[in-house]
Amino acid sequence: MVRNIALLTGGDSSEWQIALQGAENIGNALDRSRYSPYTIVLRNGHWTYTAPDGTKSELDRNDFTLPVAGRKIKLDYALIVIHGTPGEDGRLQGYLDMMGIPYSSCGFVSSVLTFDKAACKRAVAGSGIHLAKEILLNKTSEIDPAKVSMFLAFLRKLILLLPLILLLPLFVKPNASGSSFGVTKVKKQNELLPAITEAFKESDQVLMEEFIEGREISCGVMIAGGKEYIFPITELVCQSEFFDYKAKYQGFSNEITPADLPEAIRKEVNRLTLIAYKRLNCRGVVRIDFIVKGETPYMIEINTIPGMSSHSIIPQQAATMGMSLTELFNLIIDETSNK
Repeated sequence: MVRNIALLTGGDSSEWQIALQGAENIGNALDRSRYSPYTIVLRNGHWTYTAPDGTKSELDRNDFTLPVAGRKIKLDYALIVIHGTPGEDGRLQGYLDMMGIPYSSCGFVSSVLTFDKAACKRAVAGSGIHLAKEILLNKTSEIDPAKVSMFLAFLRKLILLLPLILLLPLFVKPNASGSSFGVTKVKKQNELLPAITEAFKESDQVLMEEFIEGREISCGVMIAGGKEYIFPITELVCQSEFFDYKAKYQGFSNEITPADLPEAIRKEVNRLTLIAYKRLNCRGVVRIDFIVKGETPYMIEINTIPGMSSHSIIPQQAATMGMSLTELFNLIIDETSNK
């Protein structure tokens, strides 16, 4: 029996159009002998399906059905391809849980936790995973330039006494955001306040995080059918300062899969990737980013709905391990259908 799949994409983050590219790539790859996908774009409160003839219709969120050509199609599974809200922050997962609709990503609690970078770091702390030092700012926090300057000067004076110090350069990033927007590498003190202001456009909390110099890598992971799949590691060699929007989507990076890493480091990254996946109770395919400083990997970020366009990292890693996107999503859908 062919299942009707809701391919939910778009979203309200700054990368919503990138999500559309990923959804198109997945839609083309899905096994038509098993699934009949309906791409539904979530944007500004609308859940819109566009039929092949251009006719548009809205998903009925009361019963998760779609009116198409005079018929009412019951959708029985959701494949989420949304970066940021509402796809990665738990909002969509909460709705689907209430409707009894299985879906492809992490569950509600895990999504809420992993979307909040600071909370995610606290959840894996103590598990042997190395993490960057940080300071968390709320929108109500004082960000007066003079006070920030005094604060940094104070930290420098106490460099031998404080376990938590941040010296320039450092990263300023939105604490809860599924996109690359609002992330700044701050090199000079006068760049700090504009960076904080920019990050607050994407999130109500902002992380000031220490800069760790090293090799930037990413590792995909999935548990399906009782088997652990740890994908080949990708090294991100960026022409820009870091793996930002330009590096991700505009060709300003060289992505090397598999990464040329010493065997000991590769095994350690694989081990830590699996620890984080299990500790955070993830499901579906997840991508975890690290910076390797010397021989020590530092976990930087977890992507619970990683990019799936033809140029994205997970499709590259899957291809390197001999797995097509069709096979990958057969595994994901089978694993999550009864969860």
